Amino acid sequence: MSLTQPQLTDARLRLEGRVATLTLDRHDVRNALTGTALVDDIVAVADWVNACDEVSVLVITGEGSAFSAGGNVKDMAERGGDFAGDVAEVASRYRRGIQRIPLALQGVEVPIIAAVNGPAIGAGFDLANMADVRIASRKAKFGETFLNLGIIPGDGGAWFMQRLIGYQRAFELTLSGRVIDAEEAKAYGIVLEVTEPEALMERVGEMAAQMAAQPPKATRLTKRLMKMGSRMELPDFLDLCATFQGMCHNEPEHLDAVNAMLEKMARK
Repeated sequence: MSLTQPQLTDARLRLEGRVATLTLDRHDVRNALTGTALVDDIVAVADWVNACDEVSVLVITGEGSAFSAGGNVKDMAERGGDFAGDVAEVASRYRRGIQRIPLALQGVEVPIIAAVNGPAIGAGFDLANMADVRIASRKAKFGETFLNLGIIPGDGGAWFMQRLIGYQRAFELTLSGRVIDAEEAKAYGIVLEVTEPEALMERVGEMAAQMAAQPPKATRLTKRLMKMGSRMELPDFLDLCATFQGMCHNEPEHLDAVNAMLEKMARK
């Protein structure tokens, strides 16, 4: 089903060749996720992607020098914006605010690629970790810096990072609050590839196009399986695989793919 793109305030959205690219566009505040409309924009795009059959891949990147600086530190210093009020008020604002991002992105049915163009700090680092794949520019830096400010990863970052790189390494990065460069992030398994800055979007585009060329309904089911596999027992998971496979075998895209493969084999 084709849907009108959502109206965004602090981000830009482009759809080309079944690849949707969401660009965080508040470079004046280094694409901070608080004190801007980026939470609403990200959630709106996640909902749109799931409802739009024309999308097979979502790319998230940042405009300007940063991917995302995370929380607005000036607001923290002034106890303003998302950080104002007593314990109950702050907790409610987190639930109604930035915590909507992990819930929305965890539910996205298509592959998500984070094109990390620059520093991804605090909640910005966590946003990158919510993607399925991360490709980084050499200018990118990563830091789980919450403790440096006397706060915890309130957006779910501790949940995502340990699942990505294991408890011990995630613990060290979170408790030290140190900032690492793109090559160290690649060594830890946070980043899949590192590119020169000018080659980042071209490389991400190649990967996105390769994924987007796959049968779209099977791609969405595979993404769901990959997410569910980490939280299901094997017998239940295999039952789910059998059902999803039955769905795939009854889709026209399956026969189209099989026939295309047979034609390719006949030409060899």
